[in-house]
Amino acid sequence: MKIPFIKLHGAKNDFLITMAADVPITDLQDLAIAICDRYTGVGADGWMILDPTSSPDPAEPNCDASIRLFNSDGSEPELSGNGTRCAAALLARRQPQKTDFYIRTGAGLKHLKLISAGELEYKFEMNMGEVRVLDLHANVRGRDAVLVNPGNPQCAMPVEDFDFNWRAVGAAE
Repeated sequence: MKIPFIKLHGAKNDFLITMAADVPITDLQDLAIAICDRYTGVGADGWMILDPTSSPDPAEPNCDASIRLFNSDGSEPELSGNGTRCAAALLARRQPQKTDFYIRTGAGLKHLKLISAGELEYKFEMNMGEVRVLDLHANVRGRDAVLVNPGNPQCAMPVEDFDFNWRAVGAAE
């Protein structure tokens, strides 16, 4: 099976992006796991399906595209800010005269404003939406943490220094 894709990087996350018209009818979660595998697949943090909107929904007249994102483990988050900016970069490359893009995500319609564009680098301003506090007093591996969700779950930890195994703490589920 051949699936065309473009690989983009956004703030140290890498994504494979396939246009919706090129996506085969199959189990998309299993396919995401296979192509994102860094040893047996192409390798990426996630696989995104980009569907440029040709006839916008009347409820969202400014919508330029919709995206569907799969993490490398096959899970489907509502949103990735870095991934959404990568999708916007593809749209900006195709429409160099535009500076405002509206992309429908699992977390709703997101507005991205193009700040600058180079040959291979695009910078966007993006409103991630309202951040919901999930747990203000969480404990992760014995450390104080705040769990929030701006469209996908995040963990914030106040620290005095990095004199601990922060990589292990960051990898904790």
